[in-house]
Amino acid sequence: MQLFNSPTRYGAISQSLHWSVVVLVVLAWGLGLVGDELPKGAAEAVALFVHISAGLLVIFLTVFRLLWRGADKPPQAEKTEYGEWAFAGWIGLGAKLAHLGLYLLLLAVPLLGIAVQFARGKGLPVFGLFEIASPWTADRAFARSVKEVHELAAHGLMALAALHAIAALIHHWVFGDRTLTRMLPGTRD
Repeated sequence: MQLFNSPTRYGAISQSLHWSVVVLVVLAWGLGLVGDELPKGAAEAVALFVHISAGLLVIFLTVFRLLWRGADKPPQAEKTEYGEWAFAGWIGLGAKLAHLGLYLLLLAVPLLGIAVQFARGKGLPVFGLFEIASPWTADRAFARSVKEVHELAAHGLMALAALHAIAALIHHWVFGDRTLTRMLPGTRD
């Protein structure tokens, strides 16, 4: 398997970054959904710790992915027979805007989560290694407001990610191109 991107497919590094972020986002989102339902105590504390750690990893991996994308250019978009459609230019623009939205939300959602933690007056545990103290005094009303925005942005991220996945499946099953398979580990040209 190739480490770097080629003109026709993504390399192992790009694929690993992509799928690691997918797993972390789903984990963090799932824990965010059930976190308030967990019994107070150890289960809730562990779920919050994993939720925060996953969010921090999403920030780090997204920043690294953006830097990597600048250093190792992605392959060109797949050409299909549908590329000649009258609205194909709009689809390409939509895809670029969707990718931009995904990257923005991948950074904004965890940063909003950090703001929630700080607004609660609590420190930010960094992978159990150390804690960053809250720069703010606790403000429950502000924390609730930021948490609502955090949750709304997280749901928006999941919706946009679902559209991204649906588009990849349409490319695969309807257009018959390799847009999906060139991001899947273990597939060949």
